Amino acid sequence: MPAYFKNVYLNSTGSFLPGPAVNNDEMDAYIGSINTQSSRIKRRILAENGIKSRHYGIDKEGRTQFSSSDMAIKAIENTLENTGVKMNDVPFLATGTVGADLAAPGFANLVQGQLRAAPMQTMSFNGICASGVAAMKAAASVVELGEFNRSVALATEFPSRLFKASRFQQIEENLDFDSHFLRWMLSDGSGAVLFENKPRETGVSLKLNWIHLKSFSGDYPTCMQIGSPWNESKKSYLDYSSLQEAEKAGSFLLRQDIRLLPNLFDVGISEFINLVLKNEIDPNHVDHFLCHYSSERFSGVVNTLMDKAGLRIPSEKWFSNLTTKGNTGAASIFIMLDEFMKTKKPKAGEKILCFIPESGRFTVSFMLFEVLENGKAPQISRPKSERKLVENLLLELGSVWHNYRSSVYRTEFAHKIFNNEFTVENYQQWMENWIPQVREGSKWMRTAISNLSNKFEGIQELIEEHAGEEQFDFKVLYADYQNSGGKKDIDDLKRNPGGEALNKYMYERANSENPLGLLGGIFIIEGTGQKIIPTMLPFLKKSLNLQMNVFKFLEYHGENDVKHLERWANAVELALTLEPKAYDDILATAKKVAELYHAQWEQVL
Repeated sequence: MPAYFKNVYLNSTGSFLPGPAVNNDEMDAYIGSINTQSSRIKRRILAENGIKSRHYGIDKEGRTQFSSSDMAIKAIENTLENTGVKMNDVPFLATGTVGADLAAPGFANLVQGQLRAAPMQTMSFNGICASGVAAMKAAASVVELGEFNRSVALATEFPSRLFKASRFQQIEENLDFDSHFLRWMLSDGSGAVLFENKPRETGVSLKLNWIHLKSFSGDYPTCMQIGSPWNESKKSYLDYSSLQEAEKAGSFLLRQDIRLLPNLFDVGISEFINLVLKNEIDPNHVDHFLCHYSSERFSGVVNTLMDKAGLRIPSEKWFSNLTTKGNTGAASIFIMLDEFMKTKKPKAGEKILCFIPESGRFTVSFMLFEVLENGKAPQISRPKSERKLVENLLLELGSVWHNYRSSVYRTEFAHKIFNNEFTVENYQQWMENWIPQVREGSKWMRTAISNLSNKFEGIQELIEEHAGEEQFDFKVLYADYQNSGGKKDIDDLKRNPGGEALNKYMYERANSENPLGLLGGIFIIEGTGQKIIPTMLPFLKKSLNLQMNVFKFLEYHGENDVKHLERWANAVELALTLEPKAYDDILATAKKVAELYHAQWEQVL
């Protein structure tokens, strides 16, 4: 659930971007290309991310011009300017950053010290993009609780110090695409906000309604990191005999695993769906959408996913300054809010939704503000959103899927794959359990078809088409098993207890009268092939180091289950049109299949 606020007002914003704006042609003068590969990667990434200019806190010789603390202080000064508030009037400071000027003490203490500010309470949040939201939440919470009447939250990022060509040239043998990638994505800057327990008497304030911040670090492996050498995720830079040796091994390269990145937006949209279902967000009542994304390419991804869920926010309501200010990590939402407030002039009563995902180990956050002018907001008449039955079912199924996917990724099975500990024997054991289940899939589907009345002829045809495509899939999977060295005869393979329970349940449902609920089970099964398998597959291939002829089944389903799900969606729409009461049955079946399928994953090893 979100953290709710009744008496917290964002009364001022500020930001600081160091140095002149640096366009794409000028970047090499600051962080430099390393080799011909680096130049190619630069062209490719800049073509996709849409960034045209950014700012660096270093000069062309790589010398630091503004420290992280310098930038933070300038952002605070910009925030407090014209408010009548002095820093010594602020009793609480919270900060967020990937890395400050020093490893310790905390960044908030360094900023307070450089400001020579009066004694105060401080909190320092170390992380990536969501650390800035964590700082906002802490700063807002102390005001809401009545502990303090005002607070300041800020975030600062200074990655260019890590991107100097001189750092990369000495470790060229340890460079890979993931270590090149972020050099052309990230830049420097700082932003701050002032929270108070009363709105401004004159001018515009933002009433904070709630903040939702949730980490999925237990589900996925690390996507973005610094401090560990390439291919040795369990080794820390502190484990080396010297920091020089750690740097030579690539421990101080800021890396992003782009194979995992698309999953972040799936998770973010799933959380968005949950907030809609809980009536925390009504997309039709959002007047401005401030979305932090690292690349213009991902704005389309977010929009598409929201559209599929029937929750699309029109593009004219979106605001981003990525193209001109770059991706400044935790500081991005602060810098974005500052520019938005000073250029867009939002009107009283309007609602502002902010979305901030973090790729570090996957965290998603949302914030909802309401615009006040002179301390008041008019009541805006907004029509109540009415969702179609099929749209509401898709949202509820999406929530079931979100929980199921999370539970699968936290199994020992997934943990071994993501941590490069999965063995050929584990893979064979998985297939031994799975082949007999896949073998039965088309059979229970055809059993279900035989128990559908003529009223559902259209659904019969769709399921028959699906069953026909999948009836021999088990042979492909068995061939993968044999190619990996599996020796058992196909008739000797057995489902594990979870798989046995799932198979029994599907047949029981298929043998009932008009078993439309099975569409919920198909959603979980096909979604596993479309979403979970493609996420695991690159890690599986890396762990096993086998020929490609042992992954044909997994590759086929990752590529084709999108088409299968489109057919499924047509069947669901038809089912609800003909029999609206099928809604509850489809949803209940999806929940049960998710429970049983999870048990099967748990029992593979």
